[in-house]
Amino acid sequence: MTRTRHGVSPWLDGAAKKATYPALAERLEVPIVIIGGGLTGAATAYACAAAGLRVALLEADRLGHGPSGMGPGIIQQTPPVGMVQMEAQHGRRLAKAVSTAWRRAALELAATVRRLNVHAGFTPADGLTWAHTADAARSLERELAARRAAGLEGTWLTARALAGIGLEGAGGIRTRGDATVDPVKLCRGFARAAAARGAMLFERTRAVTVSQGRGHIEIQSPRGRIACETVIVATGEPAGLFEPLVRHAAACSAYAVQTPPARAAVRAAVRDRSLILQDSQQPPHRLAWTAGDRILWTGADSPRVGDRVLPQTVVQRTGQLMYELSLVLPDISGVQPEHGWHIPYSVGRDGLPIVGPHRGYPHHLFAFGLGTNPAAAFLASRLLLRHLSGTSDKADAAFGFARAAR
Repeated sequence: MTRTRHGVSPWLDGAAKKATYPALAERLEVPIVIIGGGLTGAATAYACAAAGLRVALLEADRLGHGPSGMGPGIIQQTPPVGMVQMEAQHGRRLAKAVSTAWRRAALELAATVRRLNVHAGFTPADGLTWAHTADAARSLERELAARRAAGLEGTWLTARALAGIGLEGAGGIRTRGDATVDPVKLCRGFARAAAARGAMLFERTRAVTVSQGRGHIEIQSPRGRIACETVIVATGEPAGLFEPLVRHAAACSAYAVQTPPARAAVRAAVRDRSLILQDSQQPPHRLAWTAGDRILWTGADSPRVGDRVLPQTVVQRTGQLMYELSLVLPDISGVQPEHGWHIPYSVGRDGLPIVGPHRGYPHHLFAFGLGTNPAAAFLASRLLLRHLSGTSDKADAAFGFARAAR
């Protein structure tokens, strides 16, 4: 019988534990410093370096070994908040700007991975959001109508069409442009591309203080110091040094399981294993097939729990997720997952990311509330580069603190 590895993602299980890049142990001056070596930080370092900007990145542990490496590696071309909800919260113009930018980022991420030849198991897929009940299907039909009104694509699948691919439901929306990826390899691939273009990368380098000096910002680490003109905070959530900004984002955890290679009966039950599935529940569950015919199943999102109760929470959520998966795929009953773990993330209070400057922190740029979707991290890197180069457009304001403060 499979023994479940609790508390570690399959991407980090077996990943090299030795640092690739040195720790900062000197005094440096560089125009741009990025704090945070997850996917957002690595992609932003690459974007800056590719644009000819001098940049340094500081990571407290190892690149890609924080929340990015615990993520599910599911790239979705739709935002975590639907068009209908965004229009109700913020109006049609902002909803369209967010959705359009999100889809473009997912497509550009795929193109960039191919261009840089990043070996991260990137596998394109269609996405399918399906509804179990007639009421939920009607809500999805309204969502599809709102997307089409905004110029976004989507195809309606009937209950009969869902049955044809092995799903019970009343209807669903099929979209193109999703993918699965190994998030650790993706992060480190962007880091290598950044270093090849002159970015300075430092692992095991914690930012102890960030202070405003005379005409510059000074960042103190345990063994070094670095002065810069602009600091980009790509830590995912505003904790620690930027505690006053915590009110803008909610700290959450999703949970995930990955099964052993699926038995023939399970494989036969799903007739299209190239799809990334998402149900219409709130919060949703997501299903993707990974290497070796394994099933990745995520969900059970909830507010972050404390470290003391986290281990038992992971065990409980792992059992819960396997039961919920058996309701979708009955033949999975009795199977023990290879991995069960939690995915720490944050979201803006309205469910959307917050990327850009804050009036209380001159010469700072922030990227908070990005959720678990790698497309959001890549989108943030594009937004941050436009802020740095002075080429931001009106649509970029849809992701800023001004929206979050409404």
